[in-house]
Amino acid sequence: MATVSVLIPAAGSGVRLGRGPKAFVRVGGKTLLEWVLGAFAWADEIRVALPPNVAPPKAAANVSFVTGGGERQDSVARLLAGARGEVVLVHDAARPFVVPEVTDRLLETVALSGAAVPVVSVPDTLIEPEDGRYGPALERSRYALVQTPQAFFREVLAEAHQLARARGHYATDEAQLVKMLGYPVELVPGDRRMFKITYPEDLALAEALAASWRV
Repeated sequence: MATVSVLIPAAGSGVRLGRGPKAFVRVGGKTLLEWVLGAFAWADEIRVALPPNVAPPKAAANVSFVTGGGERQDSVARLLAGARGEVVLVHDAARPFVVPEVTDRLLETVALSGAAVPVVSVPDTLIEPEDGRYGPALERSRYALVQTPQAFFREVLAEAHQLARARGHYATDEAQLVKMLGYPVELVPGDRRMFKITYPEDLALAEALAASWRV
């Protein structure tokens, strides 16, 4: 099996959540970062980007910390620069619940294709608002919601970041950068439990899920 580095950009301030740093918000008696570190304890190495002036917490021997950049993409670039794994998984610290079956699917797919991300279908009616009013309905079957972790050959992701820097291009996830490189990104089934904690109401959902989390 390929060696795996897990990269966790955890330097977000948590503005939309209303508290922060986001990675240190507690859910079910643990910080979001503690949930994620536990989920990936099996990895060869875990690299975490923290906000400036935040002291690294105590962690296992395979965990290291760097200071994050101004944007998420900058933080991932710093983590990637020191990564040693043949495969890298990039995961949001704000997604505390990691389903092992999804990770397994990603690792199986990335071994064959070099790039893979998990997605879930859009369950709600999807519209394009017009001046604050109900606009055209979009065909939701044509769309998907992208989750993390996202899996890549390390060299492919490094090349994608290099191209993005050269062009001054920023994206909201790594898959966009790899696609810009012209490299195909495979999709695998995700899991709705792996939702991203972004808004205050998400914390209530996370607390409820944490109480019964057994994977």
